[in-house]
Amino acid sequence: MRILVADDHSLFRDGIVSLLEAAGHSVVGQVGDGQAAITAAAELTPDVVLLDLAMPKAGGLEALVDIKARHPAMKVVILTVSAEDEDLYGAIRAGADGYLLKSLTSADLIDMLTGLERGEAAITRATASRLMQGFAGAGAAEPLARLTNRELSILRLVAEGRSNKAIGQNLSISENTVKYYMKNVLQKLGARNRAEATSIAIRTGLLGDTGPTRPGGSL
Repeated sequence: MRILVADDHSLFRDGIVSLLEAAGHSVVGQVGDGQAAITAAAELTPDVVLLDLAMPKAGGLEALVDIKARHPAMKVVILTVSAEDEDLYGAIRAGADGYLLKSLTSADLIDMLTGLERGEAAITRATASRLMQGFAGAGAAEPLARLTNRELSILRLVAEGRSNKAIGQNLSISENTVKYYMKNVLQKLGARNRAEATSIAIRTGLLGDTGPTRPGGSL
């Protein structure tokens, strides 16, 4: 993948760049502030932007919103020291494709980026658990009422961290069909990405049971 790294600590940034390149990724640029990240994303069109939250000129959240507004298909993953719930929820609501803490091991970071390449959200189980707590509330099951049984099945597998290919194999459908259904799921839930859809699945208890069913097994 072509990756842009945005972090205001040059020593950490250099370490991340070395790690990514050693893993076979192409680092197309590295910047030290939010405004530079916005500019570099437009000029370099990377596949993924690794974005710190606390940066000068424009904060990471502001840069995230701007980049997603201009380049909806570009993946943006927050890589931060902040374990604050407010930062996590704000980033996911703003369209982040992942939220990773800098305490993550090198191997786990590369694994998360590999999953992102397969269309998975770059969030750990621990982060998913926090999303469940943060988004829990009254009427949580209401969004799922809009989904068909097939869409519910796909959302459940997405929330378990399965790739589109793995979901297709599990349900005996093609990968393109999975993408088609997932697009419908995001639209019906009003979710910007798989990470946000995962948070909805978790807070509604979709991982804890077989999920709602409807007469006739609607597709």
